[in-house]
Amino acid sequence: MSNNILDKERLRDNLDAVISKIEEARLRVSGHHIVKLVTVAKYTEVANIATLYELGQRAFGENQVQQLRSRIDELSDLPLEWHMIGTLQKNKINNLIDLSPSLVQSIDSLELALEMEKKLQAKGKKLSALLQINSANEESKSGVNPDEAKDIYQQITESCPSIRLKGVMSIGAHVEDREIIQKSFETTHNIFESLRNDGATICSMGMSGDYELAISCGSNLVRVGSALFR
Repeated sequence: MSNNILDKERLRDNLDAVISKIEEARLRVSGHHIVKLVTVAKYTEVANIATLYELGQRAFGENQVQQLRSRIDELSDLPLEWHMIGTLQKNKINNLIDLSPSLVQSIDSLELALEMEKKLQAKGKKLSALLQINSANEESKSGVNPDEAKDIYQQITESCPSIRLKGVMSIGAHVEDREIIQKSFETTHNIFESLRNDGATICSMGMSGDYELAISCGSNLVRVGSALFR
């Protein structure tokens, strides 16, 4: 957490710059390709989130359940749309359900989904979620194997009625080589396309360093943090 409250004009400039890059990238795909921006708030101050809200930004993501809770509490007077975007530990599922986020982007295994389903049923609640795919097959990343993703997605859809699966999420390959990153995005997008008949509408790919590339590969939701808070 930086102790860095940015003035409104600087945040406006940063937000405008990110939005215009998103616009350029999406228009290269198609005028009909709509992309949602989710601000990754984990390294910034609450004051900056409130300012971004004033500037028109509505969707924000947190990586940890505890942080999400404190942000929701501190900004409870603002109608923000909260996303859980980090790895979810099983012992935090109940806490997360109580926060009712708009979208949980990180269901990274069938096992986690089944555990979440049990707890959602016990509380009589439902949650919207994305299946996280480890499209670059990196050991350091969580997510399902691309070869198993479609099967697991369908299994969750069938066996977890309290989880509304909305699509897929992945993190681009953690390398310098843009071609390898692009390939990881294309892998995820191909899986997304194959799941459209199963109700998939969200393909969440791309962060501050690679969101334009992700959009060119078909992403319709990007998760941007550092580019907004520099």
